[in-house]
Amino acid sequence: MTTYRFKAIRAHQAPGHDVFVFAANPHDVLAFSEIERVSRQDDGKLNGFQRHQIGSHIKDIRDYLAREDAVLPNAVIVAFIDGVRIASESEGVLDIEVDATNGQKPGFVVDGQQRLTALSGLEKSSFQVFVSALVCKDYNELRQQFVLINNTRPLPKTLIYELLPEVEGLPERFTKRKFSARIVDRLNFSANSSLHRQIRQHTNTLGVLSDVAMQKLVMNSASDGALRDFIQYENREDQAYQLVSEFFAAVEDVFGPEWEGMTPRQSRLVHGAGLVAMGFVMDHLYYAEGASHRSQFKPGLEALKPYTAWTSGQWQFTESDVRPWNGIQNTPSDIDALTRYLVAAVKKALRKARRAANE
Repeated sequence: MTTYRFKAIRAHQAPGHDVFVFAANPHDVLAFSEIERVSRQDDGKLNGFQRHQIGSHIKDIRDYLAREDAVLPNAVIVAFIDGVRIASESEGVLDIEVDATNGQKPGFVVDGQQRLTALSGLEKSSFQVFVSALVCKDYNELRQQFVLINNTRPLPKTLIYELLPEVEGLPERFTKRKFSARIVDRLNFSANSSLHRQIRQHTNTLGVLSDVAMQKLVMNSASDGALRDFIQYENREDQAYQLVSEFFAAVEDVFGPEWEGMTPRQSRLVHGAGLVAMGFVMDHLYYAEGASHRSQFKPGLEALKPYTAWTSGQWQFTESDVRPWNGIQNTPSDIDALTRYLVAAVKKALRKARRAANE
């Protein structure tokens, strides 16, 4: 039986939560704590929460810690669900026992994985790190703590956003982002989605479409567009997912050569600015034309096609604002200009088509 014992100091914080700090050798911390890096199962289910190792960062830390005068005052944060026993010895002082029998690791590293990884490659047996520990009631609370702790740290926001759909009980400010992140997750990992594995995320690095841009598209539409109509329904996520998937199925049909196999450098249609702007086209076709399925979106997109310059030519926003096809950048002003142009163009094209049909 492998049991690690430590003297710890308790901090009185939220009622019902044990929070304490102790000193331990990094090799021991890694022996009873797991670094769960974020990944996806074959069915798209999210595992873990930590970002992948950053080799250059680890090397910099290791080079410093290899020095004789190296110190590391900032603590590693470890969360436990079970496998830890706490006994009070005196006011504020605890005896901690961590059960790592048969190689099990009851702890999860919430913050400090790069430091621990750097230290694991050093032979400094007497070197200890501070461990700030908390006991969570379940895995969801553990993930919740990871998001809240790291939201103020320089972690990639895209990793935080990808974790949001799997975490309950977060503050109100995360609600809109969580809804959009859940829709983007389903678009990326549902086998019947028109965007299956096309969105770039930490667990899908081969994707091309920006997850942040796709989330922005969903948030815009949920705030003032087509997806807002679904918010009142219990199956709002299903309806939102279906509408966006159907729209981009039509986009692929109509703009095939400018969509399929393209990168943002090659086509502004798959660029962040193009994706966000096309979300407003989706909203317009939903409201003005009643489009909700692939076949219903296609006529509007076909009418819009002659006005676009996704991979060549020029965008003629106004008489004085003419830009090359790749002159659109992922800035608020450029996204706004492209949005206004595309929505005006699709309105004009549809009016023209209706007049021709009535003649």
